[in-house]
This record gives sequence, structure tokens and C-alpha cells, in this order.
Amino acid sequence: MSDFLRVCALEELPQSQAVRADIDGTQIALVRIGDRVHALYDECSHAAVALSEGDVEDCALECWLHGSRFDLETGEPTGLPATVPVQVYPTQVREGDVYLSLTPKSTETQKA
Repeated sequence: MSDFLRVCALEELPQSQAVRADIDGTQIALVRIGDRVHALYDECSHAAVALSEGDVEDCALECWLHGSRFDLETGEPTGLPATVPVQVYPTQVREGDVYLSLTPKSTETQKA
């Protein structure tokens, strides 16, 4: 738990929208679904543009430029043209605050 950094209050994140956050120099796209927060590296693996400027639909974040879609849980592409996943990061909500670890989830953890 010591590697988790406080990001913001949960209530500051809008529902089902991506928000860009700079966490110690790493650009992260945060997405709140209910009381759960997902965190992905904020760069499309296909076109290197900010995913946080895209749309959220059905537990996926869609890149605004070419329409690549990424699963919020795993970072896996679920829509072309992207074929390479983006990193996802562990988050926690504690006492109304959002915390994030900059240690990416491993592929094994994401698929479990």
C-alpha cells in the first residue's frame, strides 16, 4: 500500500468520462465507473495521442483519432486499428479518495 499515491477525491471524477492526470510525470487516463476507478497510460498504442480525450463506452476507452478501443480492466485493444495493449495501473478508493500505484499491473494479474 505504500507505493499508492493520492490522486484526488472520488467525487472530483465525473462518471463514465476520461480525465487526464499527471502522476509524478506519468500521464494517466482515469475513468470512474460507479465507485470504481480505472487507470490507463494516457497514450494510444496506435497513434500516440491522448486517450483521455476519447469516449468511454461499455468498460472501454475509445481513442478519438482513429477509433481504437481499449478494455479498461486489461488495457487490451478491443477495436482496430490498435493491436498493442496500453498499460493499466492499480487503483484503490479509500475514505472517498482515489489512490494509484505507478507500478503497472502485470499481464498475468490483468487476465486473472
